[in-house]
Amino acid sequence: MDVWVTGLGAMTPLGIDANDTWVAMQGGENGIGVLKESWAEELPVRIAAQLTGDPADSMKRTEARKLDRSEQIALVTAREAWADAGAPEVDPERVAVVLGTGIGGVTSLLGQNHILETSGPRRVSPHTVPMLMANGPAAWVSMDLNAQGGAHAPVSACASGAEAIALGLDLIRAGRVDVVVAGGVEASVHALPLTAFAQMMALSTSNDAPETASRPFDKRRNGFVLGEGGAVVVLERADHARARGSRAHGRLLGTGISSSASHITASDLPGQVRAMSQSLRDAGLSGTDVGVVHAHATSTPQGDVAEAQAIAQAVGTHPVVTATKSMTGHLLGHPVPLALWPPSWRCETAASRRRATSLSRTPRSHSTWPPARHALGSGSARSRTPSASAATTSRWSSGAPEQRRATKGLRGIKVVLPVLGLVGVVCASRTRLATNSL
Repeated sequence: MDVWVTGLGAMTPLGIDANDTWVAMQGGENGIGVLKESWAEELPVRIAAQLTGDPADSMKRTEARKLDRSEQIALVTAREAWADAGAPEVDPERVAVVLGTGIGGVTSLLGQNHILETSGPRRVSPHTVPMLMANGPAAWVSMDLNAQGGAHAPVSACASGAEAIALGLDLIRAGRVDVVVAGGVEASVHALPLTAFAQMMALSTSNDAPETASRPFDKRRNGFVLGEGGAVVVLERADHARARGSRAHGRLLGTGISSSASHITASDLPGQVRAMSQSLRDAGLSGTDVGVVHAHATSTPQGDVAEAQAIAQAVGTHPVVTATKSMTGHLLGHPVPLALWPPSWRCETAASRRRATSLSRTPRSHSTWPPARHALGSGSARSRTPSASAATTSRWSSGAPEQRRATKGLRGIKVVLPVLGLVGVVCASRTRLATNSL
């Protein structure tokens, strides 16, 4: 069954919507900065990638006060994606919502706990429970759009957003719905999550150089940078979209799902290979069809190496590899939907020519959103252990002259987007893509 992507929405450390995010990525901008909140002064890590605007500004105060920040982001991005899709008139029972999150309403939980301890139980908000629930973002969006075909909330750490898109594809293929609003949201920039990740030795400690702290595949990488935001896509059965005259941003061709079943946090090379390989088989493609890989690439010393090896095994060493976390930081539960916009990353000194391509971040001329035509894809992992996804998209832009010379633009390229290695998704492309070898 042919499934199209007909709507896109985003709120990221680079922009308040999809257009601003796209323009900022084209310009090589960076959304990572020093935390200015007083609670961050004594933390071992004092940098993060925060939103450029407040999602509460896009809704009524009475609505915003009932929602966790992640739920506010979900509503803003879902409304944008729905409008971008043309606000399709569809039977409510044929529309589903699938929004993943890695942690959910953690800031609301911690905030209300602080109120409880300092002001007593009578001051705790009656909205606390729906604010902290991981299924809150999906539930609020389903009510906002009157989507009665199901409201699902995958929680699979970094693969949550990827799993959401994979589940959306499954729901449409199964004939249960015609349209799915899918994606991921996260808002966990808070003293406790930052401290906890720092205690795991997972975060970058480059407090004095935030703009270069997240450097995937660079030999000087020293950890990821925590970020926040959301990205949502509208998936739609192709014949349904055609019937209403909708245009397609891209086609979602396949997914693959795996689980490491070995360690709760460590990267798993075999699992990542299985995820990407399954996604290619599901799409009826091979590694040679892939032109661009959007890597999970969190900028951790061990994770980037394992992923580079997995890409080489599952796809090959021919495609371009890109990683948007160099600009947005690690947004935990929703990286894959955001990976629809894959420009070059900050990799000044590649750890190995066989592991990463050193790409410049030369600013490129801005273009309007959305681009003319592009293909999109994504996947996820259903597991309590590390999982990942891969997807294909047609939009790739890089300012690196050596990259443009390496391989001329190709039509019909397929692109794989792996996420932490245990899920895969593939999409078709109709635009020109520049490729290079790892």
